[in-house]
Amino acid sequence: MSLFDDHKKLYTTALLLFIGLTVFVAILPAVYNQRNNRPLANAGPLSEAAQQGKQVFIANGCVACHTQQVRNIDMDRTWGERPGIPADYAGIVRTDFWRNTATLMGTERTGPDLSNVGNRNPGRDWNLVHLYNPRIVVKESIMPAYPWLFEQKDSAAKNDIVVNVPAAYRYGRPGTIVAGREALQLIAYLQSLRQTPLPEGGTEPSFLYKREDKKPAGTPSADAGKALFATACQTCHQANGEGLPGAFPPLKGSSVVNGDNLELYVDIIMNGYDARPEYGVMPPVGTNMKFTEQEVMALINYERNSWGNKGKPVNAPEIKQIMELIKLKTSKQ
Repeated sequence: MSLFDDHKKLYTTALLLFIGLTVFVAILPAVYNQRNNRPLANAGPLSEAAQQGKQVFIANGCVACHTQQVRNIDMDRTWGERPGIPADYAGIVRTDFWRNTATLMGTERTGPDLSNVGNRNPGRDWNLVHLYNPRIVVKESIMPAYPWLFEQKDSAAKNDIVVNVPAAYRYGRPGTIVAGREALQLIAYLQSLRQTPLPEGGTEPSFLYKREDKKPAGTPSADAGKALFATACQTCHQANGEGLPGAFPPLKGSSVVNGDNLELYVDIIMNGYDARPEYGVMPPVGTNMKFTEQEVMALINYERNSWGNKGKPVNAPEIKQIMELIKLKTSKQ
């Protein structure tokens, strides 16, 4: 065949074939996906700090251990309120003209999935302590520490964000540890990772292989409070209820936990707390995780009967009444 004897024809044919395959296999499907899978209407853009934090996330190889994909299987309920859909990723664009975006969906779940981490762990103080050295708050963690994202000073400046690190976990000489610019940007990105609610009236995808709950509705098991505490509270207040000095308050012997002001107790669980200068700000854990009165009841009863606490048990009807009162007060503010 003359085609193989004429190098000009051969290379021209190969080039045209390559261009044709690229158009039909890569470019046209990509254009189709862009047109048919757009971001959800109520998905807001990342802030400037979060955009920069995304680059810090990529540069430090976080994607090697953390996925951002909630699969439609029941075991992934821990990571999100619903399975991921194409629209969740439609807003991920190229890093710049020359570089494509990193594959933020990830391929390995060595660490927890981050699709909804902005709701699970939204507190800035916890995230900064965890970033400086994960073993401070999760003793079994295998995540590397990132002390180079922080600065050590003799004294903090007015606008510095001080990180309360126990002496046993400090690196270098004694001094005040403050969050660096990249650390704050990375935390801003992590706090932005929240699953966008689907528009009203749409069909929400369900999790496959759903385990059937054989317990009667409205009757949480004896371990429900312990499980909720481990999922939502333990990383800050610790398994022994003693918290972290200078960062997170203890629940062991707490006047709030053992006291009679149940409205304050429920309000803290649902809406967080920011009235203790010696401790970090508590985020609205209950609201973020959409706790029901049954779950709040189970959590309170667990905390009031653990670590030597002797608080009065509560029931679901009184918790429901308080939650409705708190919601009404919040709506009027």
